[in-house]
This record gives sequence, structure tokens and C-alpha cells, in this order.
Amino acid sequence: MLRSLLFVPADRPDRFAKGAGSGADAIILDLEDSVALASKQMARDAIAEFLLESRTTKVFVRVNPLDSGMIDADLAAALPGKPDGIVLPKAEGANSVQALLALIGDASIPVLPIATETPASVFELGTYYQCRDAIMGVTWGAEDLPASIGASTSREEDGRYTPPYEMVRSLTLFSAHRAGVQAIETVFPDIWNTEGLGVYLNCARRDGFTAMMAIHPTQVTAINGAFTPTEAEVAHAQEVVARFDADPSLGVVQLGGKMIDRPHLKIARTILSRAGNF
Repeated sequence: MLRSLLFVPADRPDRFAKGAGSGADAIILDLEDSVALASKQMARDAIAEFLLESRTTKVFVRVNPLDSGMIDADLAAALPGKPDGIVLPKAEGANSVQALLALIGDASIPVLPIATETPASVFELGTYYQCRDAIMGVTWGAEDLPASIGASTSREEDGRYTPPYEMVRSLTLFSAHRAGVQAIETVFPDIWNTEGLGVYLNCARRDGFTAMMAIHPTQVTAINGAFTPTEAEVAHAQEVVARFDADPSLGVVQLGGKMIDRPHLKIARTILSRAGNF
């Protein structure tokens, strides 16, 4: 169970240790968008060296897309060091995950698809349950998709997503939960807007996301805090579970002047499960 996944450009090996020490549950060494073509091989070499060192946090590698002509070289650099996962950009459903698995050849390395970066990908979001054993979550992106269809932006002036991208976000959320894996919110690009990040995180957790990607170490503490159950939430969840355990035949109980039913029990057990991971 992860809360925060921090992107680190793979052509900046001087930042690898800093990222690993940021408190993020995982770092994503990025070989795709943040690395210029001329720097790809240097970035691969840096990843290969780093993965052979002892590590204190999970390390994922974002490779280039399946059709980029670069993914074989990316995997050749990453796989000997046994990364904790491979992040697949421009993923288009379960078939693309299966294609990547065939290249990886190691079922112990999970895949994290970035599932909304092409028009075709939107129509494949419902298929990830077919490869649930091979993926550790489903996440999305709000930058590549508008660029691919000629949209000027994915956001309103106040920062909210426009209707097409709010829909895609929602579909990603349900896709992940259908597959029984983590629903991972996309990045918040305004690095120094701490108030905006807080609002964004509150919405993400409220809606059912369980983790988020970060683009700067300063975002990690807030992300971890948002996805860690509070003491009050744990105490309430424990009381809900205790009430139902006392009489399993009950469909509804009263707690604090409110009626609590079976869906609340499920939420309570989820909170306790998450709290046990951190």
C-alpha cells in the first residue's frame, strides 16, 4: 500500500538519493517525458547503477511507451536491478499491460499503467480488471490527452478540470476499484501552491483515491498526511466494527446519534486496513 510516488528525472542521478530520502513511499525514476532524447542512454546508465545499490524506499521506473522504439533499451537497463515496479505511459488497457509483461518476463515486477494519455486509452479503462494480478494500481494524466486531441488545456481558470478530463479522472477511479488495486491521483503541477495542493488532496481522498503522484519533494509530506488515517478516524472505525461484531445479525446500529449501516462497516474496515500499513 502506497500513499506517495515521487517523480525524479532519470537524467538527474544527483537527485535520486534526495528523492529516496524525501519520505515518499516510492520514487519513480522517469525515462520518458522529463528526459531529452540525447540524454536517454545516460539516464538508463544512471538507473542501472542506482538500482544495484541498497535501497530504503521502493523504486519504480517509468519507461518510454510501447511503440516508442526505446522500451527494449529501457528495460535492459532497469530489469537487472529488480525495480519494484514499471510505470507504463500511454497505456491502452489490459492488452498493453500484457504486452509489457511479455517484454519484462518476470511476473514478480508489477506494472503501474498511466491509463488516460491517448484517446484510445479512455475506451480501455474498463479492461484493467483483466490483468489485476499484474498491476499495483491505475493512475492517469491530465497533460498528454488534451495535447493529443488539440485541446488548449485540461483546466478551468480556477484550476478545476474541465468536464472531459473530470470524466476521465472519474473513470480511472472506478477502473482501479473494479480491478481491486490502488486508485492513484495524478500530479498537482503548481509546486508552491500549498493551499491548492491541500484542496486537491482533500478531493482526492474524499472521492476514493488512495495515493497520489508528486513532482517535487516538498509535496510528499502533505500527500502522506492526506492518505494516512487520522487517530480520530481509526478510533471511529474501531467503534463501528466493534458495534457490528457485538451482534453480527444487525443491519444498522446507532453511533453518536447517527445511523450506521453495512456500507459504513466496509469503510471502517478499509480505514483500519490502511492504518495498519503505515
